[in-house]
Amino acid sequence: MSWTNESIIEEFVLLCFSDQPWLEFPLFVVFLTSYIVTIFGNFNIILVSRLDPKLHTPMYFFLTNLSVIDLYLCYITCTVPQLLVNLRSMRKVISYGGCIVQLYMFLALGATECVLLPVMSLDRFVAICRPLHYSVIMHQRFCLQLAAVSWIIGFGNSVWLSILTLQLPHHFLCEVPAMLKLSCVDTTANEAELFFGSVVFHLVPLTLILISYAFIAQAILKIQSAEGRQKAFGTCGSHLIVVSLFYGTAISMYLLPPSPQSQNRRKTASLFYGIISPMLNPLIYTLRNKEVKEAYKRLVKRVLLTKK
Repeated sequence: MSWTNESIIEEFVLLCFSDQPWLEFPLFVVFLTSYIVTIFGNFNIILVSRLDPKLHTPMYFFLTNLSVIDLYLCYITCTVPQLLVNLRSMRKVISYGGCIVQLYMFLALGATECVLLPVMSLDRFVAICRPLHYSVIMHQRFCLQLAAVSWIIGFGNSVWLSILTLQLPHHFLCEVPAMLKLSCVDTTANEAELFFGSVVFHLVPLTLILISYAFIAQAILKIQSAEGRQKAFGTCGSHLIVVSLFYGTAISMYLLPPSPQSQNRRKTASLFYGIISPMLNPLIYTLRNKEVKEAYKRLVKRVLLTKK
């Protein structure tokens, strides 16, 4: 960490994997590959959801919002480029302003995704448990309001947490738990507030999702045709996998008590939370979703016909 004569912080040192330098080049290749796959996958979801009229539904509207979070604004764009630079650089630093921006965006869009995932489960609940009222309940204006509320809550939460916890950086990105751990002042109040925020943004949404899926499972089991049950489970299965990856790693980072292995556990959780999960989301939603596959085929045919 560098200081001016007036003791104003100019930059932070990011530890990255400095204790295991032999890992840096293999990890650079892995993270760069993940970055490219994430950009390509999420951009494709956004593109096909916008261009295919059959995907102009609430489900794909919310999925597009999720892809925007993962691609343009959240974990990938605000963390991975800096991580890649530091993995190939002798000076593993980030400027004070860069750390503030990274912290704010990481918190803002992480919280937005915490709210957006239960909104997506609400959409599946209405579609399966109230199919006759689906178009009435999930109308365009209501969907826009739900998405707007998710973004507003996420960014509002980030302002609050950023002000409280901007002290010191993490191992390879500016992120809250390690800032508190490395701070030179008493952080008891900050830790209590972080725990409260984590319960509100992780446990409460996860509980709502599990309750909604309990009703969804009950409704699916009442479907007479095997094809109908398979289609319903298919659309919900992708969302449940994404929910498990996201909340599992988030809870591991913010809610589990500290242990001798907590530092390595948080490093691993941070990678999943910020890099692996955004990469897997488009793969999960495309490989398991027949509608998206068909939309890709229609889009490719349209492009080929246009060229002819």
